[in-house]
Amino acid sequence: MKTITLRTLLREPLTVKRLTRTGKSVQVTDSGEPLWILQPANSALVEAERLRATAEILDEVLRDTPSRISAARLLEDSRR
Repeated sequence: MKTITLRTLLREPLTVKRLTRTGKSVQVTDSGEPLWILQPANSALVEAERLRATAEILDEVLRDTPSRISAARLLEDSRR
């Protein structure tokens, strides 16, 4: 996340536009205190990163050895 001052935002809005277009979030500060976090509205890069992270998690789960206990058996045991 890139941090810029409020003055920079007001004087150079194209810089912020360029940063958010690339998918980065921008934190706006005033006297060192955070005011806002600007995020891209529809970023294909953010969506692609989310899908990649989800795929990594699913791949990790699939690499594990399957359990010998079936889901049906767990359900039956929990009802007893």
